Amino acid sequence: MSYTVTFWGTRGSIPTPGPHTARYGGNTPCVAVEGAGGQLVVLDAGTGIRALGLDLVAKPNGPVSVEILLSHAHWDHIQGLPHFKPFFAPGNAVRIWGSRQGTASLEAILRQQMDPAVFPVPLDALSAQLTVQQVDKDEFSIGEFRVRTTKLRHPGNTLAFRLTPREGGPCMAYVTDNELGPGGHYDVRNTWRRDFVAFLDGVDLLIHDAMYTPQELERHRGWGHSTYEEAVTLAQEAGVKRLVLFHHEPEHSDEAMDGLLAAARRFAKGGGRSLEVLAAQEGMKVTL
Repeated sequence: MSYTVTFWGTRGSIPTPGPHTARYGGNTPCVAVEGAGGQLVVLDAGTGIRALGLDLVAKPNGPVSVEILLSHAHWDHIQGLPHFKPFFAPGNAVRIWGSRQGTASLEAILRQQMDPAVFPVPLDALSAQLTVQQVDKDEFSIGEFRVRTTKLRHPGNTLAFRLTPREGGPCMAYVTDNELGPGGHYDVRNTWRRDFVAFLDGVDLLIHDAMYTPQELERHRGWGHSTYEEAVTLAQEAGVKRLVLFHHEPEHSDEAMDGLLAAARRFAKGGGRSLEVLAAQEGMKVTL
């Protein structure tokens, strides 16, 4: 089965609209995966999901059905949800998948985000059919896709997702907010790195956090993010075919991103294994 991956939000931490980020984008994380049969899976719900929602309701395809996988509930990954247009039309169906954060359920977190104290429309007032599904196992199915999860090295309970067509075909992995190098104290096993490489083994497309340059990382160890060099090394170790650098640092302009991408490609050439390296841009499409 073939499918298309579209980037609607590529930036980390906070939206950064403006002329200096126009090419790579200023919206926070949101990636849409659309199967040939119309199955739509959305990875994270940062501010990029607003434009995706407008695009969905503009199409004359009848009611909208969407599955949203949340990597975690940090603000930049859920802040677009209250502005997701399909929420506000009867007949649409939205299911949100994600993990518990400490003692708080995912539904409780989403309700807090739309509490009248901070947002005028409460979660119960939405017109669409909404289901919040707690992710409590390592593997499940969503329509045309089989989904596997694993825990990442980031503050809070953060998940990576590996999507494989149930009828066979290329697979992809979405890994944002992940610290590959030393630093921080995370609740993961001693075998995490080996297990993580196995989790990613042979994926056709890897979208991975590459927020920092090596120099910037020295000031941000323990924050739960990686460098482009670490992302490239991981991709080559796991036999990945194509790597997309993601979750761009808010202070990186388009020119800085051009330099970061060029450096990542040079680094990949010295790694001894073939790897295509791209940097996520809003509007970019990848067909698998």
